[in-house]
Amino acid sequence: MSDPFQKHARGLTAPADRHFAIIPSDSTDLPIRPRVLCCTTAGTVAIRDMQGLDVTYPLEAGQVLLFSPVRVLASGTTATVVGWL
Repeated sequence: MSDPFQKHARGLTAPADRHFAIIPSDSTDLPIRPRVLCCTTAGTVAIRDMQGLDVTYPLEAGQVLLFSPVRVLASGTTATVVGWL
């Protein structure tokens, strides 16, 4: 498939073009920091920021959380989320 934008630099406001499954873990950081998280099954998501602060957010299915966490914690996470890059 041709990509008319392949020669343009991707900015932070550009749409994501890759995604990956998130497996919550209380001990392991994400292999790649996503731009944002997309919720596929409603619930709560507990995330850690780059300074080590943990916060839990309630999410609805289809909601996008505009945050780039270093870790999605198993404790406190009931939602299913994917990372967008």
